Amino acid sequence: MSKTDLETLTKEELIQLILALQADLEALKLKFEKNQKPPTSSKNSSQPPSRDQKGSLPPSRHKRRHGPPLGHAKHVRKFVAQPDQSIEIRANSCCECHTDLSNEAGQLVEVNQITELPHAPAQVIEVRQYAVTCPQCSAAQVEEPPAGLEMNRAFGSRLEATVVYYRQEQHMSYVRTQKALLDLHQVEISQGGIDEIMKRAGKWAVGKAGQIQDAIRQSQVIHCDETSNRIDGANAWEWVFCTVRGIFHVIYRNRSAEVIREIMRDTQAEVWVSDCYAGQLKAPAKQRQLCMAHQMRALQRVLDTNPHLTWAHAMRKLFQHAIQVHHQRTQMTPEQFAKQVAQIERNCDRLLQQELAPPEAQKLQRRYRKYRACLFVFLYRTDVEPTNNVAERALRHSVVHRKVTNGFRSLWGTKTYAALASVIDTAELSGVRAFDAILSLFGPPSLPIPISGE
Repeated sequence: MSKTDLETLTKEELIQLILALQADLEALKLKFEKNQKPPTSSKNSSQPPSRDQKGSLPPSRHKRRHGPPLGHAKHVRKFVAQPDQSIEIRANSCCECHTDLSNEAGQLVEVNQITELPHAPAQVIEVRQYAVTCPQCSAAQVEEPPAGLEMNRAFGSRLEATVVYYRQEQHMSYVRTQKALLDLHQVEISQGGIDEIMKRAGKWAVGKAGQIQDAIRQSQVIHCDETSNRIDGANAWEWVFCTVRGIFHVIYRNRSAEVIREIMRDTQAEVWVSDCYAGQLKAPAKQRQLCMAHQMRALQRVLDTNPHLTWAHAMRKLFQHAIQVHHQRTQMTPEQFAKQVAQIERNCDRLLQQELAPPEAQKLQRRYRKYRACLFVFLYRTDVEPTNNVAERALRHSVVHRKVTNGFRSLWGTKTYAALASVIDTAELSGVRAFDAILSLFGPPSLPIPISGE
């Protein structure tokens, strides 16, 4: 508007114009401040690294030599002590004078081992059950087949375990599972057949998962975390509870502390390790250990906005030093370790008493004051870790499954996945492979042919 246009306006119109301009100015100011804030990344928040903005590599990195670093010791594949087959390659005749060499002794010059997968089409076992009439009493006798050859069985245990392995561990759809079985094993199976196999596996896995849940309740130290999921188009959350005795997965439609109370019932943990989510902080436990990795990312976010804030630098360095002392405790005498712990505690108290100006730093400082007793529990107990990485690692497989499948379409599928994840992860704590853990749910395999009565 020109000066002449403004002079024609009334006082009320000028007031309204100024108020509108002021509102526009405030909106632009907020937008500017938002753009000035550092971007959220996995280094300053709980955002996964997969969501970080990927930049181009600098030219110096493009010229970087690929492969192992210079001076790296060479690693070669180890030979198997007892190969399944051994083939000897000998010359039958001399290539110069054509003399017959078939009866001549040779000298071994080189040995090589080749690992190959055999052609593995599925074998079909036909079980014929007869009724035999006793010549003495005329009673008809029908012998029951041995385990693995039951008359109501359509697929053997290994085939059923393979279906579950493809669906559970490799996140394969029904169509891809069908194609893999057909291409690799020449097995034709309907999607309904796959569904029935998954339901049976889930039914048996739920029973074992209940035993794992009981073991979790009796554990002294519990690591817990949760991640989002979907059930039939609605939001849900997968929870994981990790101990040295087992790993328990469960999926609920809510993210409240009621989930933890339902899982723990009337039991209480010695130490609960988690992030600062409100639901986790209400878990029944005598002590809590806040995840130090989360706290250092929170401090990094403060430093991204206030790079010269000495308090955030000092607090982050203190947490890093405490973790280092925890890992090096076996290299110290008890007196040296106690001295280090006392120094860490004094430095923490001093930092929590400092006056801070940035609001985001004040918020963190208030958190650490409130949960002061939850910062260094890992320095007083050897069975407590400073981070919640064990629970986060236990959820990574489920995050991949969620991204590939986009969640679950049925409640039984949800329960089946969580129960199978509990059984597999717990078995792997003892060194049992995922496939073997799944196979144990289906009973003895049909091959080799089991002997009746065993």
